[in-house]
Amino acid sequence: MIGRPRRLFSILALLLALPYQAEAKEKREGGAQSKRLASPILLDRAVVRFTAPEGGGRERPYFIYERELAFEARLVALADVAHRGKSGAYRRHHLQNALERHIAETLLAALPVDPPQSPTQISRQVQVARKMIVGEVGGEEAFMRAARLEGIGRLEVRRFVRRRALASLYLHIMVAPMLTPSSLELRKVHRSGKGPLAHRAFAEAQPALIRWVVARHLRTALTVYFQNARARVRLKFL
Repeated sequence: MIGRPRRLFSILALLLALPYQAEAKEKREGGAQSKRLASPILLDRAVVRFTAPEGGGRERPYFIYERELAFEARLVALADVAHRGKSGAYRRHHLQNALERHIAETLLAALPVDPPQSPTQISRQVQVARKMIVGEVGGEEAFMRAARLEGIGRLEVRRFVRRRALASLYLHIMVAPMLTPSSLELRKVHRSGKGPLAHRAFAEAQPALIRWVVARHLRTALTVYFQNARARVRLKFL
């Protein structure tokens, strides 16, 4: 009989103590959370600042962020046939190439074209630009995986593709036609065996071949533009 009341008392004491234990735990967790919130969390950081006269000069600086530059370097590496199968997401020259292309595309995308392009025309070129990127890097899954690995969201992906589309429209309209290669050029590349689906019939390979040739033209044009603009661009690593 004596043991039973003691046992009941122990259970009652435990039940009465539970609210206080829960409150103490909540305070401890709340304090730890407050400490975590008080500590700065680095989400991203600007790594490059650049200006150019055609981009508004010093009054309008552009910034390149670490995540987006790493993402674009991954894409350059995926498109590099010589790098496939090697360790590392990208090398230093891929990073340099991505930086130069980012600067060139940013400046070109901000320039006006004559005649101005309608939203429908821009939307169509955005779709074409995405297909070219996907074709270069080895497919949609490889493209989106590169984005996920660098924490790039879908909105940022769309902004990246749109920038590339606008830059390509400027080059095509204001510099030299390069988005519509001739049939003669396509057949010549197909016969050389350098383009995609070289073992297939020309009619079957033509859509992929057009994107491949256009992408090559754009890479060359962007490189030339950046080299010419290098003296005007004020670049600072942060």
